[in-house]
Amino acid sequence: MALKKPTSGKSPPALEAPAAEAHGADLDRYDLLILHELQHDARLSNTELAARVGLSAAPTWRRVKWLEDQGFITGYRAEIDRRKIGLGVLAFVRIDADRNNAASTRELEEKIRRIPEVIACHYISGSGTFELQVMATDLDAFSKFSRDTLLHLPHVKDLHTSFSLGEVKAGAALPLTHLRSRVRA
Repeated sequence: MALKKPTSGKSPPALEAPAAEAHGADLDRYDLLILHELQHDARLSNTELAARVGLSAAPTWRRVKWLEDQGFITGYRAEIDRRKIGLGVLAFVRIDADRNNAASTRELEEKIRRIPEVIACHYISGSGTFELQVMATDLDAFSKFSRDTLLHLPHVKDLHTSFSLGEVKAGAALPLTHLRSRVRA
């Protein structure tokens, strides 16, 4: 869901500078405020967002567009309560690969990306090759998924699974405080 451009107060296209030129290359305090607000509620209208960050609608829209174009904002989505849709099991699965070379790792990565039950995957240091977060309806479904899918992935030697017993914090907004000292005024 992208924010819609305001129609009032728009300059003719010939008078507008390209978004990157008008904005500059670095984040500023308004950009951080926009990122903060959108992480907490991406459904804000442009007018509501502008009011929260202390700008008018047109510059707010241009900044959001710039943040999207520059890849700071990569998308918008709804957060869904997994339990309400019947996904009662969250498992953390460490995969040990039998080969750790570039070709076999790429092949395994590509297969993992295609599995909808795998909601996150990280290439890890230490013991193991990948750490997956896997969703399933129940333990029986997870067991079947492990046997029928995960163990049949290429180059998988072993699986080590831990189950979430309860979420303390999930789906949190990314911390932005480390950027405050680096932003332009």
